[in-house]
Amino acid sequence: MNDLDPKIAAAINGENGEAEKAGTRNCLMNRRQFLLTSGITTTVVMVGIPGMPQAQTPAVVSTYQRKFIAKLSELVVDEPFDFEYPDSGEYAESILVKLGKEAGGGLGPNRDVVAFNYTCTHQGGPLQGTYQAADKALGPCPLHLTTFDLTRHGIFISGQAYQSLPQVLLELDGDDIYAVGMFGLIYGRFDNLQG
Repeated sequence: MNDLDPKIAAAINGENGEAEKAGTRNCLMNRRQFLLTSGITTTVVMVGIPGMPQAQTPAVVSTYQRKFIAKLSELVVDEPFDFEYPDSGEYAESILVKLGKEAGGGLGPNRDVVAFNYTCTHQGGPLQGTYQAADKALGPCPLHLTTFDLTRHGIFISGQAYQSLPQVLLELDGDDIYAVGMFGLIYGRFDNLQG
């Protein structure tokens, strides 16, 4: 079963001119020539052709304002605190909650304080008032019953959504909790900072 006829191997590999004799070499270039040519072409396109005008597109860096949210010592386990971030525009409502259980992206001594945007990522349903303390979850969304796990970066547990809730990035300065950024795109926005 492992013995391959040398003539077949030669025809497949193009050795001793067997491929030409068999009529299987009608291509204009072999594999090596193709790879070399496509590599050179890709390099020229990526680097640019000398003398061609270069695009002057500046890099865009999103910088979020640092915003005071609450004091760590005043938070009570499983009692949500509502705030707006990164601005006060549409879909900016967010939740800050001390879960009493370690969570992804959590801060504090027990890494259990997290914050998320309140808008469902499926069709923008409002999630205010849907925090489930027993499951450490947000939802179900009133539109299509999506539920999100707040201990695992807001990943959806069930329902129609296919994206996690945008997580508000937090920073602890002494006893003060600050919002400093977003992880994920807020529903209904093409840019979290469109405000």
